[in-house]
Amino acid sequence: MPGVTAPERRYVITFGCPDRTGIIARISGFLAEHGGWIVEAAYHTDPDTGWFFTRQVVRADSLPFDAAELRARFGEVAADLSADSSWQVSDTGERRRVVILVSKAGHCLYDLLGRVASGELDVDIAAVIGNHGSLADITRAHGIPFHHVPFPADGKAEAFEQVRKLVDEHEPHAVVLARFMQILPADLCREWAGRAINIHHSFLPSFIGAKPYHQAHTRGVKLVGATCHYVTADLDAGPIIEQDVIRVDHGDSVEDMVRKGRDIEKVTLARGLRWHLENRVLVHGNRTVVF
Repeated sequence: MPGVTAPERRYVITFGCPDRTGIIARISGFLAEHGGWIVEAAYHTDPDTGWFFTRQVVRADSLPFDAAELRARFGEVAADLSADSSWQVSDTGERRRVVILVSKAGHCLYDLLGRVASGELDVDIAAVIGNHGSLADITRAHGIPFHHVPFPADGKAEAFEQVRKLVDEHEPHAVVLARFMQILPADLCREWAGRAINIHHSFLPSFIGAKPYHQAHTRGVKLVGATCHYVTADLDAGPIIEQDVIRVDHGDSVEDMVRKGRDIEKVTLARGLRWHLENRVLVHGNRTVVF
């Protein structure tokens, strides 16, 4: 677009390691040795686990090599510091790809499509996959392929295999379960670990099963919330990326609560997805550090 300046290309380093003295000096010394210009730096030490976390952002044009070589050279630093295997070097110049899984509820999909169309969320939605076809038209109106994969009661394994193939052909940086009402099998949870992101209401575990908003209304709850988390084989129990709440009161009907719940789900999912794609989320066990 005329008059729009492309964002500065940067390399993002994230990792965790056992805490000790000299970690920051080792990292900054390595980067300074090669002329690396640090534009962001965040640190956290967890006293409960004795683990150190960091996110470093470096101007790409300040280094004499590309992201692949930075990754190879920084591997020696990570090894010296006994970093865990999840450490990363990412390049903001690489387009982020997302595949979205949906069922019938469209509020989260509509929101993400709007954010991408407006340029607020600068990602490529490679495909939308639905176990119902009701969201096909809005998806295709945005120029995005929609794949309808039915989930018959006696053929769910075959359906998930089809979903796996459709997702994996795009090698996405994130697989977003935007109110996708099917439970991922354990093998897919493992394959997409750290990439599959789910959103749901935060009534769990208090109001389990069907019609949680009806149950909450009956109990007179005062807050409606949403949880964005990574998907694991333990249903709705993966590492939490983001949560938020909105207040309700005695005058709100069930329909009001559902509407407010959907509003907070949209915002929470968009925020969590953005942080994930910007490599701001570090997972350690079943907890996260979000820089």
